[in-house]
Amino acid sequence: MEHIFERLEHHHKSNLPFVVYRKPNKDRIKAILQRSDELHITKHFKESGFVFSPFDNSVDSILTPLSESEIITASEKDIDKNDQNSTLLSQTHSTHKDFHIALVEQGIRAIKNGKFQKVVLSRREICDFKKDSPLTIFKNLLASYQSAFVYCWFHPKVGLWLGATPETLLKIEGRNFSIMSLAGTQNYNGNLDVVWQEKELQEQQFVTDFILDNIQEDVNNIQVSSLETIKAGNLLHLRTLIKGVLSVTDINFKRLLYNLHPTPAVCGMPKALAKAFILEHEDYDREFYTGFLGELNLETEVKPRTGRRNIENRAYTVKRKSTQLYVNLRCMQIKDNKALVYVGGGITETSNPESEWEETVAKSKVVKKVL
Repeated sequence: MEHIFERLEHHHKSNLPFVVYRKPNKDRIKAILQRSDELHITKHFKESGFVFSPFDNSVDSILTPLSESEIITASEKDIDKNDQNSTLLSQTHSTHKDFHIALVEQGIRAIKNGKFQKVVLSRREICDFKKDSPLTIFKNLLASYQSAFVYCWFHPKVGLWLGATPETLLKIEGRNFSIMSLAGTQNYNGNLDVVWQEKELQEQQFVTDFILDNIQEDVNNIQVSSLETIKAGNLLHLRTLIKGVLSVTDINFKRLLYNLHPTPAVCGMPKALAKAFILEHEDYDREFYTGFLGELNLETEVKPRTGRRNIENRAYTVKRKSTQLYVNLRCMQIKDNKALVYVGGGITETSNPESEWEETVAKSKVVKKVL
């Protein structure tokens, strides 16, 4: 394991792009090390590599192409945990509580005036960061959030981001399609058997309905799971899983992707009106927060469901193109000796501004815990 981190440290000090990540509930860590500092952009999402996309779809998505990179993997079991208690965070700056509460109140008024049904409003905490290796934070994230997609992404022309997101945007394997509807938040107090308020149930239903409306053209045989409560760090969320089969093999993936992103879970509903409100009234640029990231068109081996055998009577696998994208939540950006921590929450007509503030505080603790 330490070999992979030594390579990553060298790559980072050489100012070369890389991404290292671990999928939810998996043991393998994968690193993609780009050989040059060229900035690659994907317009149609047809290439193979790792994609890092912003909240605003009108801004370029960045690709770490497999054809220009080296891939190395390792087992998380071999990780050296001796440095996981490093203290990297000192004083936390003002979190501008009054501004955020006023922003939420403005959003509620807009909903009551019929501008939209829901809007997701966010903020950014800026914390002092002692200059140290970001890979120490990545190790802390690995140890703390087994069920999340954990990553560290760097490009010298863009910046350095880390996170542990609980939310899958979509997964495509061959023609098999799946997506997650995730919304609603409350603190975890040792029990998954909790009562959800109407506000959270309505918020989650908005996301589910939006997804179903926007995949009808491209996905057949749609199956919707029952609503369940899941744990992510010290928080609980409501989740519905949606599966289906792509209608054709050569689907217009960019259209499907942009129909879904950003979902009501990170933007609002109707999407265009909520997004316009966010861009106008939030006092900062989200950049890659609430964007998406993950493997794009990677070739993977899949065992046939039928369990057929080849002529040597041995089990065999087939290769398929696989895309697994995650929503960039519970994340931070390291910039100029500062840790920029991004948090937000869904606002509906029944939202309470003070409670919405407290929800962002709880979410920020998920990220700051590893610092």
